[in-house]
Amino acid sequence: MVLGPGGSGVSTLAAAAALSGTHSPDRPGTLPIGEQRDTLLVTLDARSPVPALLGVYRVPGEPVAVTADVDLLHVEHLDVIEHAWTQFTAALTALTAGRTALPVVGTLASIAPGELTDLPGVAEFLMLRQVRDAATSGRWRRVVVDLSGVGDPFALLRAPTVLSAAIERMWPRATRLAQAGEKPVLAQLSAAVEGIDRDCQDLADLFCDPHSVAAHLVLDASERGRRVAADHLAVADLTALPLRSALISAGESDCPTAPTAETVRGILGDGSGVAVREIASGGVLDRLSRIRKVVVPVAAPSGRPYGSGALTVAKSSGQGVTAVFELRWRQGLPEPERLHLGRSGDDLLVTVAGFRHPVRLPSVLRRCRVVGADWSDGELCVRFEPDAAIWPARQGGSGGAASSQREAGN
Repeated sequence: MVLGPGGSGVSTLAAAAALSGTHSPDRPGTLPIGEQRDTLLVTLDARSPVPALLGVYRVPGEPVAVTADVDLLHVEHLDVIEHAWTQFTAALTALTAGRTALPVVGTLASIAPGELTDLPGVAEFLMLRQVRDAATSGRWRRVVVDLSGVGDPFALLRAPTVLSAAIERMWPRATRLAQAGEKPVLAQLSAAVEGIDRDCQDLADLFCDPHSVAAHLVLDASERGRRVAADHLAVADLTALPLRSALISAGESDCPTAPTAETVRGILGDGSGVAVREIASGGVLDRLSRIRKVVVPVAAPSGRPYGSGALTVAKSSGQGVTAVFELRWRQGLPEPERLHLGRSGDDLLVTVAGFRHPVRLPSVLRRCRVVGADWSDGELCVRFEPDAAIWPARQGGSGGAASSQREAGN
Protein backbone atom coordinates (compact mmCIF):
# COMPACT_ATOMS: atom_id res chain seq x y z
CA MET A 1 0.00 0.00 0.00
CA VAL A 2 1.45 3.33 -1.10
CA LEU A 3 0.19 6.46 0.67
CA GLY A 4 1.18 9.98 1.60
CA PRO A 5 0.11 13.62 1.57
CA GLY A 6 -1.55 14.87 -1.61
CA GLY A 7 0.91 16.18 -4.17
CA SER A 8 3.81 14.05 -2.91
CA GLY A 9 3.92 11.82 -5.99
CA VAL A 10 2.10 8.84 -4.50
CA SER A 11 0.43 7.78 -7.76
CA THR A 12 3.63 8.00 -9.79
CA LEU A 13 5.70 6.02 -7.30
CA ALA A 14 2.94 3.41 -6.89
CA ALA A 15 2.86 2.95 -10.67
CA ALA A 16 6.65 2.77 -10.83
CA ALA A 17 6.71 0.20 -8.01
CA ALA A 18 4.14 -1.94 -9.83
CA LEU A 19 6.02 -1.74 -13.12
CA SER A 20 9.51 -2.32 -11.71
CA GLY A 21 8.63 -5.17 -9.39
CA THR A 22 7.34 -7.75 -11.86
CA HIS A 23 8.04 -11.48 -11.62
CA SER A 24 7.77 -11.07 -7.88
CA PRO A 25 8.32 -14.20 -5.78
CA ASP A 26 6.79 -12.47 -2.75
CA ARG A 27 3.46 -14.26 -2.88
CA PRO A 28 2.66 -17.41 -4.85
CA GLY A 29 -0.63 -17.42 -6.66
CA THR A 30 -3.30 -20.09 -6.64
CA LEU A 31 -4.20 -20.21 -10.33
CA PRO A 32 -2.44 -22.24 -13.02
CA ILE A 33 0.68 -20.54 -14.39
CA GLY A 34 -0.93 -19.68 -17.70
CA GLU A 35 -3.85 -17.93 -16.01
CA GLN A 36 -1.88 -15.99 -13.42
CA ARG A 37 -0.62 -12.42 -13.65
CA ASP A 38 2.26 -10.92 -11.69
CA THR A 39 1.07 -7.52 -10.41
CA LEU A 40 -2.18 -5.63 -10.03
CA LEU A 41 -2.01 -1.86 -9.57
CA VAL A 42 -5.16 -0.49 -7.89
CA THR A 43 -6.13 3.17 -7.85
CA LEU A 44 -9.07 4.48 -5.80
CA ASP A 45 -9.06 8.05 -7.12
CA ALA A 46 -12.05 8.85 -9.34
CA ARG A 47 -9.91 11.48 -11.10
CA SER A 48 -6.70 9.48 -11.10
CA PRO A 49 -4.21 10.40 -13.85
CA VAL A 50 -2.74 6.89 -13.75
CA PRO A 51 -4.74 5.41 -16.67
CA ALA A 52 -3.68 8.28 -18.92
CA LEU A 53 -0.06 8.09 -17.73
CA LEU A 54 0.05 4.36 -18.44
CA GLY A 55 -1.70 4.75 -21.79
CA VAL A 56 -4.78 2.60 -21.07
CA TYR A 57 -8.52 3.24 -21.03
CA ARG A 58 -10.30 4.06 -17.80
CA VAL A 59 -12.61 1.08 -17.16
CA PRO A 60 -13.97 1.27 -13.58
CA GLY A 61 -14.19 -2.08 -11.84
CA GLU A 62 -12.45 -4.12 -14.55
CA PRO A 63 -8.72 -4.99 -14.66
CA VAL A 64 -7.00 -3.60 -17.76
CA ALA A 65 -3.69 -4.97 -19.04
CA VAL A 66 -0.88 -2.39 -18.97
CA THR A 67 2.06 -4.64 -19.84
CA ALA A 68 2.60 -8.37 -20.22
CA ASP A 69 2.85 -8.67 -16.43
CA VAL A 70 0.92 -5.75 -14.93
CA ASP A 71 -2.80 -4.94 -14.80
CA LEU A 72 -4.56 -1.77 -13.62
CA LEU A 73 -7.81 -1.81 -11.61
CA HIS A 74 -9.54 1.56 -11.34
CA VAL A 75 -12.08 1.60 -8.48
CA GLU A 76 -14.64 4.44 -8.46
CA HIS A 77 -16.62 4.74 -5.25
CA LEU A 78 -19.91 5.86 -6.81
CA ASP A 79 -19.90 2.95 -9.21
CA VAL A 80 -19.15 0.50 -6.39
CA ILE A 81 -21.83 1.97 -4.12
CA GLU A 82 -24.61 1.96 -6.69
CA HIS A 83 -23.91 -1.63 -7.73
CA ALA A 84 -23.72 -2.96 -4.16
CA TRP A 85 -26.67 -1.00 -2.81
CA THR A 86 -28.94 -1.82 -5.74
CA GLN A 87 -28.38 -5.51 -5.05
CA PHE A 88 -28.97 -5.08 -1.33
CA THR A 89 -32.19 -3.06 -1.59
CA ALA A 90 -33.57 -5.44 -4.24
CA ALA A 91 -33.06 -8.28 -1.77
CA LEU A 92 -34.77 -6.25 0.96
CA THR A 93 -37.76 -5.50 -1.26
CA ALA A 94 -38.14 -9.15 -2.25
CA LEU A 95 -37.74 -10.23 1.35
CA THR A 96 -40.44 -7.95 2.75
CA ALA A 97 -42.94 -8.01 -0.13
CA GLY A 98 -46.42 -8.39 1.33
CA ARG A 99 -45.10 -8.95 4.85
CA THR A 100 -44.92 -6.93 8.00
CA ALA A 101 -41.41 -6.12 9.08
CA LEU A 102 -39.62 -3.73 11.38
CA PRO A 103 -39.56 -0.03 10.46
CA VAL A 104 -35.79 -0.23 10.02
CA VAL A 105 -36.28 -2.52 7.00
CA GLY A 106 -38.50 -0.05 5.19
CA THR A 107 -36.13 2.78 6.03
CA LEU A 108 -33.14 0.89 4.62
CA ALA A 109 -34.98 -0.16 1.47
CA SER A 110 -36.09 3.42 0.76
CA ILE A 111 -32.55 4.85 0.72
CA ALA A 112 -31.38 5.63 -2.80
CA PRO A 113 -27.80 4.73 -3.81
CA GLY A 114 -26.88 8.41 -4.08
CA GLU A 115 -27.96 9.00 -0.48
CA LEU A 116 -25.79 6.19 0.78
CA THR A 117 -22.67 8.31 0.45
CA ASP A 118 -23.83 10.20 3.55
CA LEU A 119 -23.63 7.11 5.77
CA PRO A 120 -20.24 7.05 7.55
CA GLY A 121 -17.70 4.67 6.09
CA VAL A 122 -19.91 3.02 3.46
CA ALA A 123 -18.13 4.21 0.31
CA GLU A 124 -14.71 3.54 1.75
CA PHE A 125 -15.77 0.12 3.04
CA LEU A 126 -17.04 -0.96 -0.37
CA MET A 127 -13.88 0.22 -2.12
CA LEU A 128 -11.64 -1.55 0.37
CA ARG A 129 -13.71 -4.71 0.07
CA GLN A 130 -13.14 -4.70 -3.68
CA VAL A 131 -9.40 -4.30 -3.08
CA ARG A 132 -9.45 -7.22 -0.64
CA ASP A 133 -11.41 -9.42 -3.05
CA ALA A 134 -8.88 -8.73 -5.81
CA ALA A 135 -5.95 -9.40 -3.48
CA THR A 136 -7.37 -12.70 -2.26
CA SER A 137 -8.55 -13.94 -5.66
CA GLY A 138 -5.25 -15.69 -6.41
CA ARG A 139 -5.15 -14.06 -9.84
CA TRP A 140 -2.14 -11.86 -9.02
CA ARG A 141 1.00 -12.60 -7.04
CA ARG A 142 1.25 -9.01 -5.83
CA VAL A 143 -1.19 -6.12 -5.43
CA VAL A 144 0.03 -2.50 -5.25
CA VAL A 145 -2.62 -0.10 -3.92
CA ASP A 146 -2.37 3.61 -4.73
CA LEU A 147 -4.12 5.44 -1.88
CA SER A 148 -3.75 8.92 -3.33
CA GLY A 149 -6.79 11.03 -4.20
CA VAL A 150 -8.95 9.72 -1.33
CA GLY A 151 -8.42 12.53 1.16
CA ASP A 152 -6.84 11.22 4.35
CA PRO A 153 -5.60 7.67 3.61
CA PHE A 154 -5.59 6.79 7.33
CA ALA A 155 -9.25 7.81 7.60
CA LEU A 156 -9.96 5.60 4.59
CA LEU A 157 -8.38 2.59 6.29
CA ARG A 158 -10.29 3.35 9.49
CA ALA A 159 -13.63 3.36 7.61
CA PRO A 160 -14.56 -0.30 8.23
CA THR A 161 -14.33 0.31 11.98
CA VAL A 162 -16.48 3.43 11.64
CA LEU A 163 -19.11 1.58 9.61
CA SER A 164 -19.21 -1.31 12.09
CA ALA A 165 -19.85 1.16 14.90
CA ALA A 166 -22.62 2.83 12.86
CA ILE A 167 -24.29 -0.54 12.22
CA GLU A 168 -24.16 -1.30 15.94
CA ARG A 169 -25.87 2.01 16.73
CA MET A 170 -28.57 1.59 14.07
CA TRP A 171 -29.38 -2.05 14.84
CA PRO A 172 -27.41 -3.48 17.79
CA ARG A 173 -26.16 -7.01 17.25
CA ALA A 174 -27.91 -8.44 20.31
CA THR A 175 -31.20 -6.89 19.15
CA ARG A 176 -30.99 -8.04 15.55
CA LEU A 177 -30.08 -11.60 16.52
CA ALA A 178 -32.98 -11.74 18.98
CA GLN A 179 -35.43 -10.29 16.46
CA ALA A 180 -34.21 -12.69 13.77
CA GLY A 181 -35.01 -15.59 16.09
CA GLU A 182 -38.50 -14.25 16.81
CA LYS A 183 -39.35 -13.20 13.25
CA PRO A 184 -38.14 -15.55 10.51
CA VAL A 185 -38.74 -12.80 7.95
CA LEU A 186 -35.81 -10.92 9.49
CA ALA A 187 -33.40 -13.86 9.61
CA GLN A 188 -32.11 -13.29 6.07
CA LEU A 189 -31.74 -9.56 6.61
CA SER A 190 -29.98 -10.11 9.92
CA ALA A 191 -27.61 -12.55 8.24
CA ALA A 192 -26.83 -9.98 5.52
CA VAL A 193 -26.08 -7.27 8.08
CA GLU A 194 -24.02 -9.75 10.08
CA GLY A 195 -22.03 -10.50 6.94
CA ILE A 196 -21.30 -6.80 6.39
CA ASP A 197 -20.21 -6.46 10.00
CA ARG A 198 -17.89 -9.46 9.65
CA ASP A 199 -16.45 -7.94 6.48
CA CYS A 200 -15.77 -4.72 8.41
CA GLN A 201 -13.79 -6.64 11.02
CA ASP A 202 -12.00 -8.67 8.35
CA LEU A 203 -10.90 -5.52 6.53
CA ALA A 204 -9.80 -3.81 9.75
CA ASP A 205 -7.70 -6.86 10.62
CA LEU A 206 -6.32 -7.28 7.09
CA PHE A 207 -4.83 -3.82 6.77
CA CYS A 208 -3.04 -4.25 10.11
CA ASP A 209 -1.74 -7.71 9.24
CA PRO A 210 2.06 -7.53 8.81
CA HIS A 211 2.07 -10.93 7.10
CA SER A 212 -0.17 -9.70 4.26
CA VAL A 213 0.40 -5.95 4.01
CA ALA A 214 3.42 -3.71 3.61
CA ALA A 215 2.83 0.05 3.70
CA HIS A 216 5.09 2.66 2.12
CA LEU A 217 4.82 6.34 3.04
CA VAL A 218 5.68 8.81 0.27
CA LEU A 219 6.99 12.25 1.28
CA ASP A 220 8.16 14.95 -1.10
CA ALA A 221 11.65 16.38 -0.63
CA SER A 222 10.43 19.91 0.10
CA GLU A 223 10.02 21.72 3.40
CA ARG A 224 6.41 20.53 3.43
CA GLY A 225 7.56 16.92 3.41
CA ARG A 226 9.78 17.55 6.43
CA ARG A 227 6.98 19.41 8.21
CA VAL A 228 4.34 16.69 7.89
CA ALA A 229 6.60 13.67 8.34
CA ALA A 230 6.27 13.41 12.12
CA ASP A 231 2.45 13.54 12.04
CA HIS A 232 2.12 10.85 9.36
CA LEU A 233 4.60 8.54 11.07
CA ALA A 234 2.82 9.01 14.41
CA VAL A 235 -0.57 8.15 12.91
CA ALA A 236 0.94 5.05 11.28
CA ASP A 237 2.08 3.98 14.76
CA LEU A 238 -1.39 4.53 16.18
CA THR A 239 -3.27 2.66 13.45
CA ALA A 240 -0.85 -0.31 13.46
CA LEU A 241 -0.37 0.05 9.70
CA PRO A 242 2.63 -2.22 8.89
CA LEU A 243 4.99 0.50 7.65
CA ARG A 244 8.02 -0.88 5.80
CA SER A 245 9.54 2.19 4.21
CA ALA A 246 9.44 5.94 3.82
CA LEU A 247 10.01 6.96 0.19
CA ILE A 248 11.48 10.45 -0.21
CA SER A 249 10.52 11.64 -3.69
CA ALA A 250 12.68 14.14 -5.55
CA GLY A 251 9.70 15.00 -7.76
CA GLU A 252 9.86 16.20 -11.33
CA SER A 253 11.97 19.21 -10.26
CA ASP A 254 14.56 16.79 -8.83
CA CYS A 255 14.80 18.41 -5.39
CA PRO A 256 17.58 17.25 -3.03
CA THR A 257 16.22 14.38 -0.96
CA ALA A 258 18.95 14.11 1.69
CA PRO A 259 17.57 16.77 4.13
CA THR A 260 14.12 15.18 4.27
CA ALA A 261 15.57 11.68 4.50
CA GLU A 262 17.72 12.74 7.44
CA THR A 263 14.70 14.31 9.17
CA VAL A 264 12.69 11.11 8.78
CA ARG A 265 15.54 8.94 10.07
CA GLY A 266 15.77 11.17 13.13
CA ILE A 267 12.03 10.82 13.80
CA LEU A 268 12.07 7.04 13.39
CA GLY A 269 15.12 6.47 15.54
CA ASP A 270 16.73 3.07 15.96
CA GLY A 271 14.85 -0.19 15.89
CA SER A 272 11.78 0.99 13.96
CA GLY A 273 12.32 -1.48 11.12
CA VAL A 274 11.31 1.21 8.61
CA ALA A 275 13.72 1.81 5.72
CA VAL A 276 14.19 5.34 4.40
CA ARG A 277 14.76 5.42 0.64
CA GLU A 278 15.53 8.38 -1.60
CA ILE A 279 13.83 8.20 -5.01
CA ALA A 280 15.15 10.19 -7.97
CA SER A 281 12.66 10.86 -10.76
CA GLY A 282 14.98 11.84 -13.57
CA GLY A 283 12.63 14.53 -14.88
CA VAL A 284 9.01 14.76 -16.01
CA LEU A 285 7.10 11.49 -15.64
CA ASP A 286 4.32 11.85 -18.15
CA ARG A 287 4.26 8.46 -19.89
CA LEU A 288 4.73 4.74 -19.32
CA SER A 289 8.25 4.54 -20.74
CA ARG A 290 9.53 7.23 -18.34
CA ILE A 291 7.76 5.87 -15.28
CA ARG A 292 9.31 2.44 -15.89
CA LYS A 293 12.78 3.95 -15.51
CA VAL A 294 12.11 5.08 -11.92
CA VAL A 295 13.44 2.53 -9.45
CA VAL A 296 11.14 2.17 -6.45
CA PRO A 297 12.21 -0.70 -4.19
CA VAL A 298 9.23 -1.67 -2.03
CA ALA A 299 9.75 -4.48 0.44
CA ALA A 300 7.30 -7.32 0.90
CA PRO A 301 5.34 -7.83 4.15
CA SER A 302 7.72 -8.63 7.01
CA GLY A 303 5.40 -10.36 9.47
CA ARG A 304 6.55 -7.92 12.15
CA PRO A 305 3.72 -6.09 13.99
CA TYR A 306 3.98 -2.32 13.95
CA GLY A 307 2.96 0.41 16.40
CA SER A 308 -0.18 -0.41 18.38
CA GLY A 309 -0.29 -3.75 16.58
CA ALA A 310 2.67 -4.78 18.78
CA LEU A 311 1.16 -3.62 22.08
CA THR A 312 2.00 -5.50 25.27
CA VAL A 313 0.25 -5.80 28.62
CA ALA A 314 2.02 -6.41 31.92
CA LYS A 315 1.07 -6.22 35.58
CA SER A 316 3.26 -3.64 37.27
CA SER A 317 2.05 -3.97 40.87
CA GLY A 318 -0.63 -5.27 43.23
CA GLN A 319 -2.92 -8.27 43.13
CA GLY A 320 -6.61 -8.77 42.30
CA VAL A 321 -8.60 -5.53 42.43
CA THR A 322 -5.50 -3.62 43.62
CA ALA A 323 -3.44 -4.61 40.57
CA VAL A 324 -2.09 -2.05 38.13
CA PHE A 325 -1.66 -3.08 34.49
CA GLU A 326 0.41 -1.24 31.88
CA LEU A 327 -0.48 -1.20 28.19
CA ARG A 328 2.53 -0.18 26.06
CA TRP A 329 3.45 0.30 22.41
CA ARG A 330 5.94 2.29 20.36
CA GLN A 331 4.21 5.58 19.52
CA GLY A 332 5.50 8.75 17.90
CA LEU A 333 4.11 11.88 19.53
CA PRO A 334 5.06 15.09 17.69
CA GLU A 335 2.89 17.23 20.00
CA PRO A 336 2.44 15.61 23.43
CA GLU A 337 -0.13 18.20 24.47
CA ARG A 338 -2.44 16.95 21.72
CA LEU A 339 -2.54 13.40 23.08
CA HIS A 340 -6.06 12.54 24.27
CA LEU A 341 -7.43 9.28 25.66
CA GLY A 342 -11.03 8.15 25.95
CA ARG A 343 -13.00 4.96 26.30
CA SER A 344 -15.79 3.50 24.20
CA GLY A 345 -16.85 0.01 25.22
CA ASP A 346 -13.96 -2.37 24.55
CA ASP A 347 -11.90 0.26 22.72
CA LEU A 348 -9.38 2.79 23.96
CA LEU A 349 -9.90 5.96 21.92
CA VAL A 350 -6.52 7.56 21.28
CA THR A 351 -6.01 10.92 19.59
CA VAL A 352 -2.55 11.66 18.18
CA ALA A 353 -1.67 14.56 15.86
CA GLY A 354 -5.37 15.39 15.50
CA PHE A 355 -6.27 11.84 14.41
CA ARG A 356 -8.52 9.69 16.62
CA HIS A 357 -8.36 5.92 16.38
CA PRO A 358 -9.91 3.09 18.44
CA VAL A 359 -7.37 0.62 19.84
CA ARG A 360 -9.07 -2.65 20.77
CA LEU A 361 -8.21 -3.60 24.34
CA PRO A 362 -7.06 -7.10 25.33
CA SER A 363 -9.90 -8.79 27.18
CA VAL A 364 -8.36 -8.46 30.66
CA LEU A 365 -8.27 -4.66 30.30
CA ARG A 366 -11.90 -4.45 29.21
CA ARG A 367 -12.81 -4.99 32.85
CA CYS A 368 -10.51 -2.17 33.95
CA ARG A 369 -10.55 1.62 33.99
CA VAL A 370 -7.81 3.97 32.81
CA VAL A 371 -5.98 5.66 35.68
CA GLY A 372 -3.10 7.38 33.92
CA ALA A 373 -0.74 7.58 30.95
CA ASP A 374 2.88 8.51 30.27
CA TRP A 375 5.02 8.91 27.18
CA SER A 376 8.78 8.54 27.25
CA ASP A 377 11.55 7.22 25.00
CA GLY A 378 9.13 6.96 22.09
CA GLU A 379 6.75 4.64 23.95
CA LEU A 380 3.20 5.27 25.17
CA CYS A 381 2.23 3.65 28.49
CA VAL A 382 -1.42 3.61 29.62
CA ARG A 383 -2.15 2.37 33.14
CA PHE A 384 -5.29 0.46 34.15
CA GLU A 385 -6.85 -0.66 37.41
CA PRO A 386 -9.57 -3.31 37.73
CA ASP A 387 -13.11 -2.03 37.99
CA ALA A 388 -14.11 -3.32 41.41
CA ALA A 389 -17.80 -3.41 40.42
CA ILE A 390 -17.24 -6.19 37.87
CA TRP A 391 -13.76 -7.60 38.48
CA PRO A 392 -14.60 -10.03 41.34
CA ALA A 393 -17.54 -11.53 39.45
CA ARG A 394 -15.64 -11.94 36.16
CA GLN A 395 -12.10 -12.57 37.37
CA GLY A 396 -12.16 -13.65 40.96
CA GLY A 397 -9.36 -12.72 43.33
CA SER A 398 -5.87 -12.64 41.91
CA GLY A 399 -6.69 -14.50 38.70
CA GLY A 400 -6.35 -11.27 36.73
CA ALA A 401 -2.56 -11.27 36.98
CA ALA A 402 -2.15 -14.66 35.32
CA SER A 403 -4.84 -13.86 32.77
CA SER A 404 -3.16 -10.63 31.75
CA GLN A 405 0.08 -12.45 30.98
CA ARG A 406 -1.72 -14.96 28.75
CA GLU A 407 -3.55 -12.21 26.88
CA ALA A 408 -0.66 -9.78 26.52
CA GLY A 409 -0.40 -10.33 22.78
CA ASN A 410 -4.13 -10.23 21.98
